[in-house]
Amino acid sequence: MMLACIDPQPFARYERWLQLPTLCGLLGLLIAIQGIRDSGLIQRIAGMTVARVHSLRAVGLLMVSMTAVLSIVLTNDVSLFLMVPLTVAIGGMSNLPVLRMAILEALAVNAGSTLSPIGNPQNLLIWQHGQIPFLQFVGHMLPASAVMFVLVALLTWFWLPKDKVELQAERLDGHPISVSLAILSIVSLAMMVLMMERGHAPLGALLLVVPFALFSWRSLKHIDWFLMATFAAIFLGLGHFAALPAVEHALDKIDFNQPLALYLSGIVSSQLISNVPATVLLLDRGPDIMALAVAVNVGGFGVVIGSLANLIALRLAKQPHGMRLFHEVSIPFLLICAPLVYIAMRLLS
Repeated sequence: MMLACIDPQPFARYERWLQLPTLCGLLGLLIAIQGIRDSGLIQRIAGMTVARVHSLRAVGLLMVSMTAVLSIVLTNDVSLFLMVPLTVAIGGMSNLPVLRMAILEALAVNAGSTLSPIGNPQNLLIWQHGQIPFLQFVGHMLPASAVMFVLVALLTWFWLPKDKVELQAERLDGHPISVSLAILSIVSLAMMVLMMERGHAPLGALLLVVPFALFSWRSLKHIDWFLMATFAAIFLGLGHFAALPAVEHALDKIDFNQPLALYLSGIVSSQLISNVPATVLLLDRGPDIMALAVAVNVGGFGVVIGSLANLIALRLAKQPHGMRLFHEVSIPFLLICAPLVYIAMRLLS
């Protein structure tokens, strides 16, 4: 709002910064995941999981690994929409620390999605812009993704308690499953992902609203509309900030032909405006777009807006003091991860 007063822009630019297709995609995902939650399916899966794994650290490593693998195929956001509600359900019937796990899963999707051209929006943008073969992209990003995941796994092991899982057995049977709602929601989730990949997110969201309005009005009522409003505000604010003449003038003074300059620029700009706008800002400035891809993915760690997936994880977890604990972990993680990834990339390039 303040930027709009200081530097008013034509309506068309605000419309572009709002990224309506992305917001529609988010809405569709929220509808499908809320339906899965309301069906009781997640609670049943949670009970089956904790009943078979006896160590909190083992549960943590299992959940983190699943989150990272899913993010390679289903994108970082979709992975979190699946895994964080499952984590919350497990925490509701055991002593699993939900907030710590949500933070670890936010870090894990950043590590996993780094590997894939379709893992996150910034990779998709760079992949399409550079017309890079799929396997070549994966091969280039593998060292960075591997370093990230090893660090996340180590953090999981040492940060989670050594305790055994204390299962509250009386809560396992309290979640009946609505088979019809579960089927509707799973089909809706798959359809929404497909529609997003085909560039038809607004149509996909509309097609989801109708059946849920008819058969599960409660799911629509319980959608996190505040999260939608938060993302809209972030898209508008960050898009406008990235387009300020002062920002572009400052970037003109940086020599992006220097690998370290490009790497640090990608990380720092991600901390300021998030890694997707940072990618847009730097895409045509650096000669090595794969180096830029590594930088903006590393920049997803650190402050919470480094990657919007961080906000999704914290919002889905709905735990007190989540923002503070996230920064206490994620900022040191970035400071350790960034030099290690840079060394790995330079040694293997």
